Amino acid sequence: MTQSLNSCAPIESPKPPMPLTKSDLLTLLADLGLQASTIEHPPLHTVEEAQSWRGTLPGGFCKNLFLKDKRGELWLIVTLENRKIRLNQLPKALGSARLSFASADLMWEVLGVRPGSVTPFALANDTDQRCHLVLDAPMLDFSTLNYHPLTNEATTTISTQDFLKFVHHCGHEPLIIDLEAAAGV
Repeated sequence: MTQSLNSCAPIESPKPPMPLTKSDLLTLLADLGLQASTIEHPPLHTVEEAQSWRGTLPGGFCKNLFLKDKRGELWLIVTLENRKIRLNQLPKALGSARLSFASADLMWEVLGVRPGSVTPFALANDTDQRCHLVLDAPMLDFSTLNYHPLTNEATTTISTQDFLKFVHHCGHEPLIIDLEAAAGV
């Protein structure tokens, strides 16, 4: 028996998974048994906006830099918001090539977030572990840390211990260094 070519269904290539949403992330944290609390707020685009909004919310507040080096390797640098980071000094400390900010398109492709919403929680979307994670050592001295939950319209507080469990769950092994000391600040 022969089959007509017209009767064959077209072959569709698999669609890449959609990035996690804030709701997906919060469900994942709960499913992992990690304690986190989230507060909704207007979109915050800068450290200064976040500082004026948060009032007395406890914990360490961080800024996050999504970078690409000259060799094409990706880096997520997470540091306390008041720390001075010298991009031109980081390659030696990280063992990377010259660093620059990655494009918004690459950020969406790898981390599933838009500019202004970069967060280490986006590592849940980096299922291929394309991004190297660098944590500034002094931030780990705080008992709790605060990050956007994949959107800059909310802030999620999580214990430092649970945050590190989340990072490992995502398959990332962070490089933990004092970024100011490494850059000679």
